[in-house]
Amino acid sequence: MHVLWQTGECSVQDLVSSMPADSRLAYNSVLTTIRILEAKGYVEHRQEGRAFLYSPRIAEQDAQQTEVKHVMNRFFSNSREKLMLAVLGNGEVKQAELKRLKQLIAEAEAAAAKSAGPAKGDRR
Repeated sequence: MHVLWQTGECSVQDLVSSMPADSRLAYNSVLTTIRILEAKGYVEHRQEGRAFLYSPRIAEQDAQQTEVKHVMNRFFSNSREKLMLAVLGNGEVKQAELKRLKQLIAEAEAAAAKSAGPAKGDRR
């Protein structure tokens, strides 16, 4: 999917060729994977001559959100807190990442407060 998001439309051979030489997959493996992704609605194709050209049907950020929701539901009982604790709990988080996470949390808190409106009994 990363290759499709970066390059747009391409053939299976283009996908195979764009992989690093040390981790390149066989053509048939890539073809099988792309067909599975198409069946799931992530990819679509059009035919040009004898070749099929594949392109993403879903934006990268949308796919990421879908997969995070799936993982959160499957492994963390739909708990964002449990998911974040698992991410932060391995001790491999860098200071810069923590700083950015704190900034994002502050932004999320501000957005949540704004959308909630004034609290009951608040007569401003």
